[in-house]
Amino acid sequence: MLVHEGETRSPAADRALALSLAGVAGALNTAGFYAVGLYASNMTGNVSAISDRTGTGDLILAAQACLLVVLFVLGATTSTLMIRRRRRKAGPGAYAYSVCAEALLLVAVGLLVLPLAEPVRSHTLVLGLSFILGLQNAAVTKISEARVRTTHVTGMITDIGIELARWLDRDASASDRLKPHDPVRLRLYLLTVGAFLGGGLVGVVAYRLVGVALLFAAAAILACLALPALRR
Repeated sequence: MLVHEGETRSPAADRALALSLAGVAGALNTAGFYAVGLYASNMTGNVSAISDRTGTGDLILAAQACLLVVLFVLGATTSTLMIRRRRRKAGPGAYAYSVCAEALLLVAVGLLVLPLAEPVRSHTLVLGLSFILGLQNAAVTKISEARVRTTHVTGMITDIGIELARWLDRDASASDRLKPHDPVRLRLYLLTVGAFLGGGLVGVVAYRLVGVALLFAAAAILACLALPALRR
């Protein structure tokens, strides 16, 4: 799942990637939203919040949304640099190092926020999660050549609509030179959205029950996913 990249990946590897990492991302995203009312991975919403809050004069919330965007970008940048440098030494298995880094950062953020009091704890939590999910999104996008995106689902839902249109137009003449319906990709998109939704439901319930311990559980899942690739 974390070794092969691009066109060498099988549909099963993409589905495994989507199911696992989209579920984790959905859980972390909803935990951050439940904690403080801000999304750690929805950059469309955060950019809109910058415009809205600036226009209404609420500069503090505008600055918070802006910081989330900056941290997400920094996470994606860090992940890409890590992968590029590791690939020079370790080949495609370098993607597993990015997932391991995500697991370690989740533990670090969890330990950092545990002694903090509210509302500082919640705000620090969502800022850390934004960086971590940027890290994840870059790694997943690069290894799958953007077929899988796990930290947001706007693109996936759009792709579902496109594939449904191709399915409805499946009787078009072959001479039209139009791309045909791809049921494998449609299943992948549906699985990604479903995993993100399911992970979100689990995340908000788990955060209400165990709080920051959710981060440690997510870190353990990510470590288990990365270890087979690291051993290879």
